[in-house]
Amino acid sequence: MTAEPLVKVQREDFDLQTEIDRLTNGRLDIGAVVTFSGLCRDEGGMLGALELEHYPGMAEAEITRIATLAIERFDLRCLTAIHRYGKISPGENIVLVIAAASHRQAAFDGANLVMDFLKTSAPFWKKEHAKDGKEGDWISARDADDAARDKWTVDNK
Repeated sequence: MTAEPLVKVQREDFDLQTEIDRLTNGRLDIGAVVTFSGLCRDEGGMLGALELEHYPGMAEAEITRIATLAIERFDLRCLTAIHRYGKISPGENIVLVIAAASHRQAAFDGANLVMDFLKTSAPFWKKEHAKDGKEGDWISARDADDAARDKWTVDNK
């Protein structure tokens, strides 16, 4: 039986330890847990906030698709993916991925795959707001993000 990912898209913050405990509580088939927590950078002291918008319903569906792909490809025991939206200040959490598997390499690979796809495939849009109050432009994915995602194609398992 394939594990079902826990996917949340939410405005409110999350607690890393609470989410790890929720995922692993009582599980004796887990030998490795890998977490990735993405934080908002201050961009050299210039950023006041990062605004994240998403396409409700579609964002959850796409993250679930990505998480399910990781579970199936790496035989993960469970996976949590949480992505925040709204205005996020420097130092605050943006995204959390927790991959649990019997062995460490599968957990690392699963978390990496999810993050590489989230950066380019999930329907989120980012806008920078400068500390001086100026509104910045919407940020596009970088070529490096596309290259990271593409390394996971079927030919490059």
